[in-house]
Amino acid sequence: MFQNGSCAAKDAEAEIKELHAKIGDHGAGFFIRQARSVEPKERKAMIDRADPMPIAQQCRLLGLSRSSVYYQAVPISEAELALMRRIDEIHLRLPFYGSRKIQDLLEREGYRVNRKKVQRLMGLMGISALYPKRRRTSLPAEGHRIYPYLLRDLTIDQPNQVWCADICYIPMARGFLDLVAIMDRDSHAKGVILSWRLSNTLDTHFCVEALDRYGTPEIFNTDEGAQFTSDDFTRVLQDRGIRISTDGKGRL
Repeated sequence: MFQNGSCAAKDAEAEIKELHAKIGDHGAGFFIRQARSVEPKERKAMIDRADPMPIAQQCRLLGLSRSSVYYQAVPISEAELALMRRIDEIHLRLPFYGSRKIQDLLEREGYRVNRKKVQRLMGLMGISALYPKRRRTSLPAEGHRIYPYLLRDLTIDQPNQVWCADICYIPMARGFLDLVAIMDRDSHAKGVILSWRLSNTLDTHFCVEALDRYGTPEIFNTDEGAQFTSDDFTRVLQDRGIRISTDGKGRL
């Protein structure tokens, strides 16, 4: 039995709506997957508090926990900043002192502080006691590739043969900054600093920015820190054809 024109039109319209719904579902899924592939910091920036969509639903779509979106960082107090400055001064004068000895010294100076707090502040500043010890395997961020150490038994006697980079803590009048420096390890140049950047957040971007200057070395050597093993940092090196080397267990 043949359908009349109106019935056929209704069926065609229903099929079109169903097709559009399917395309919409697939499209939404695609954009959600794309959004979740970026770093959590960038995903948090996508949250629009003025949007009619509830924050909870935006967090669910972006794969974020609500607590991480609502959390407001507590600023470091003046007392802790003063304590961090004193710990840094002790570390610069006595770099072989660990948290236990630094705590003892602080207590003799009149500071009321326990060892756990000293450990926490030293970790926040990225400092630790310097002395010969059995090296524990340094773990980069989850999913980051560990590259081999290429400098063993290598004679470094030419400019742009080997570059290296490291991050250190810089105390300021209020708070502190992180400094990344890129150096040439040529023995004749005696560790010339080629580029540097400062940041108030220990992320990857300021390390990548420091790479955007000067020439191209044969080998780039760093530790296994998350900033240097990140895809953003290593991609710049790989695109320039630079061999990547990282300090690891047994590197000496």
